[in-house]
Amino acid sequence: MAETEKTGCTHDCSTCGQKCGERKDNKNEFLAEQNEFSNVKNVIAVVSGKGGVGKSMVTSLLAVSMRRKGYNVAILDADITGPSMPKSFGVSGEVTGTEGMMYPLTSKTGIEMMSVNLLLDDPTKPVVWRGPVIAGAVKQFWSDVVWNDVDFMFVDMPPGTGDVPLTVFQSLPVTGAVIVTSPQELVSMIVKKSVNMAKLMNIPVVGIVENMSGVICPDCGKRIDVFGESHTAEVAEEMGLELLGQIPLDPKLTKLCDKGIIELFENDYLDKAANALEKLVAEDK
Repeated sequence: MAETEKTGCTHDCSTCGQKCGERKDNKNEFLAEQNEFSNVKNVIAVVSGKGGVGKSMVTSLLAVSMRRKGYNVAILDADITGPSMPKSFGVSGEVTGTEGMMYPLTSKTGIEMMSVNLLLDDPTKPVVWRGPVIAGAVKQFWSDVVWNDVDFMFVDMPPGTGDVPLTVFQSLPVTGAVIVTSPQELVSMIVKKSVNMAKLMNIPVVGIVENMSGVICPDCGKRIDVFGESHTAEVAEEMGLELLGQIPLDPKLTKLCDKGIIELFENDYLDKAANALEKLVAEDK
């Protein structure tokens, strides 16, 4: 029996992570070209199989954490139909450019950023585009933006395993993926989908971050598990991954996001995640 029959090969190498003898492509053939003025060293995708778990919050905090460590940081907002990065960082203004190139806007602490909301005259206007157009916009944010010298670029992904996540995994040189989840047992199935997609695309999974991990009572300091007992540690262990952090429901954090000053938030929620990113980069060298 042929090897392709044994593995159920579809002959579509673009979505296959197997390194078989009949493979007909090279991953580099799918990468979107980085322009000559950009130098992005590491791309970290922040993903989840479902919406509403706080990918944008985790993306923001990871970017702030790595910036505080002294790295040059950028955020590519790939959630084209639900962009929120500019609001959290208080970034606004006109995106300038020349000869088909765009320049990212910069946060108060120097985090470079590009989001579709920075290109709209009214940030409340809906972006009603079909999948291929949205995927094309993400590729343009990579190829047509002058990102300068960036140590870590965080890509805030839309939920699911559809067009945009596939585009990012294929078109950008993703160094690793951080999976975001919430405490409910239901989410474990969704987490596994995200992890398995990353593995399918040969993307290293750095670990899992749990968001909305209970709430701390302001009076007694006791933690209350609003969504029930967390199962994230069990899922992480089952998948052979690290639990990189647990972010509680924090009114102070929400308030800073609403005011566009998330960079002022002081916490150690994602210190372990930041250390894991440094370790990942060191191992790649």
